[in-house]
Amino acid sequence: MLTVTPTHCPYCSLQCGMNLVPTASGVVEVEERAGFPVNRGALCGKGRTAAAVLAPGVRLTAPLVRRGGVLEPASWDEALGRVAEGLSRTRSAHGPDACGVFGGGGLTNEKAYGLGKFARVVLGTSQIDYNGRFCMSSAAAGQLAAFGLDRGLPFPLEDIPRTGCVVLVGSNMAETMPPAVRYLNELRENGGTLVVIDPRRTRTAELADLHLAPRPGTDLALALGMLHLVVTEGRVDEEFVHARTRGWEDARAAVMAHWPEYVERVTGVAVPQLREAVRMFCEPEAAMVLTARGPEQQSKGTDTVGAWINLCLATGRAGRPLSGYGCLTGQGNGQGGREHGQKADQLPGYRKLTDPAARAHVAGVWGVDPDSLPGPGRSAYELLDALGRDVRALLVMGSNPVVSAPRAAHVEGRLRSLDFLAVADVVLSETAALADVVLPVTQWAEETGTVTSLEGRVLLRRRAVTPPDGVRSDLGVLRELAGRLGVEKGFPADPEEVFEELRRASEGGAADYAGISYRRLVEEDGVFWPCPEEEHPGTPRLFLERFATEDGRARFVAVSHRAAAEEPDAEFPVHLTTGRVVSQYQSGAQTRRVAELNAAAPGPFVELHPRLAARIGVAEGEPVAVVSRRGRAEAPARITAGIRPDTVFMPFHWPGAGRANNLTNPALDPTSRMPEFKVCAVRVEAAGTDSGDRPGDVVQV
Repeated sequence: MLTVTPTHCPYCSLQCGMNLVPTASGVVEVEERAGFPVNRGALCGKGRTAAAVLAPGVRLTAPLVRRGGVLEPASWDEALGRVAEGLSRTRSAHGPDACGVFGGGGLTNEKAYGLGKFARVVLGTSQIDYNGRFCMSSAAAGQLAAFGLDRGLPFPLEDIPRTGCVVLVGSNMAETMPPAVRYLNELRENGGTLVVIDPRRTRTAELADLHLAPRPGTDLALALGMLHLVVTEGRVDEEFVHARTRGWEDARAAVMAHWPEYVERVTGVAVPQLREAVRMFCEPEAAMVLTARGPEQQSKGTDTVGAWINLCLATGRAGRPLSGYGCLTGQGNGQGGREHGQKADQLPGYRKLTDPAARAHVAGVWGVDPDSLPGPGRSAYELLDALGRDVRALLVMGSNPVVSAPRAAHVEGRLRSLDFLAVADVVLSETAALADVVLPVTQWAEETGTVTSLEGRVLLRRRAVTPPDGVRSDLGVLRELAGRLGVEKGFPADPEEVFEELRRASEGGAADYAGISYRRLVEEDGVFWPCPEEEHPGTPRLFLERFATEDGRARFVAVSHRAAAEEPDAEFPVHLTTGRVVSQYQSGAQTRRVAELNAAAPGPFVELHPRLAARIGVAEGEPVAVVSRRGRAEAPARITAGIRPDTVFMPFHWPGAGRANNLTNPALDPTSRMPEFKVCAVRVEAAGTDSGDRPGDVVQV
């Protein structure tokens, strides 16, 4: 009899429930799992085809080592020996911080935990971060400042249809997480309203009662303009502000400089639209603001999130039922991935690496001296930028920065300049193709492990199939490498054993998993953190009684609008913004290997307004060159009136000539260290008619 395995999708942070059903031929198939509450059986194309990446012809099935400049199959003993030798040699010659570790937001909690422990205990390096820094770090910093705690959503998705208004900022949910669109539809069916803020008229914006299309990089001004109107129209919830917040007077003083006509000039959003958005948000008893990468992936992303939180606090739309600010996490385990130690400044349980008590607690679980733990290291882009100079050897797990990092050609050059590069991945990604050693590791259906969704719901993915011969788990890789580097204990390969240690390490921390067990995850289909003890039911809704600050009050932040790090000028007169399409995911390393998805989204494109297309003389489908101060990308034109005339859009899933991240600006938010993916200055021209671009990093090695 064939066994059906209930599990979760390997892609976005919804972590949709699905069933995996093995067939008589040995191939596993994805089936709907109607009982899981988040997606209720619905799956997008990526989820439906997820099993295609399990095929031996798609995924790696043997280690590879570089011989004579070419990657060739090798034994595990040789491959692991080379990795251990490369890391050991680098550490001996240049010190522990010459070894870097770069993780991923798709790793399970167990892997993220093990990777952070490996970096700090085995290598003794501070140089560890992960691609989740590029996901929701600005939202995390903004929530920590305001609420004292960061969790993507402080309420479950099921609350969205029951609120009165949702303001959705910089999210194309219909393409990035399609099964969640039902919540927006149900909101409107229940009489609620939807405001979508996006420079493009996306599929999601088509669903809105009101669509605001600001200039890229002006979301902060827009939020401040709405709050200014809240004040001047007498819509502040004075009772809530007095009872449950601090810092309102300073925030109010800052916002009063952002009068509506000024905000209209900055954003391009007309004052009547601003007033209508405020009315729609304030008139219902409850409302929410949900942000995504649009406002967050900016050099002022933390302040922008803070301004949207201010709007919620001033109107009493936080810490109350069916109200609040939330962040739509992107990656499958973007939430849990940073909670348990692969972020440069954090220890398990979302503890600060600079906190002596946190260091003592985690060191006690690990059985090491707290003083032996290194301090905070570089953030993701800063780490990548230091490669080949301060950081001479790098271990990458589950990330593809050659495609996903800003100023990507420069990052590719830095990777090429390393003394040693090892990559553990499921497929031969563009980053793995540069490595000295490639380690083939298990993927979601071939292993058991936990992930934490955008709701803060900890979930158990369950092994459904046996991995191919020649493939090992990431946890097994860490155990082997630790042993070869002189640490024989503390790195079990069994995920449940790792999770039991993670529970102890997180106990008492902000992200407390102490009361969560594999047994509970199976029986309850997920548990919301914090969950400090096994008798605790979990916490689906945060802040209803108090915020997670020392005095229980939320904090306003006094912020003012400022320009993007790079604004259009005479040489580069157009805004570029980037994002995803429905049939590809992140760097595309896996989805670009699925025939059905490639048929739907075969390659990059440049979306531009008909007026801009006419000005540069291109028609639909003709090649367009987009040039920034950092590089050049070329792709076919996709002409639509649904984008601002001063803006072009490119998806970032592809390498090669259409690599959008050749263009993007690595200017960093001063708090979150988030790069400014969502806005930079470019010029656009018909391909082949370039008037003297500066290729810059495109040719840099």
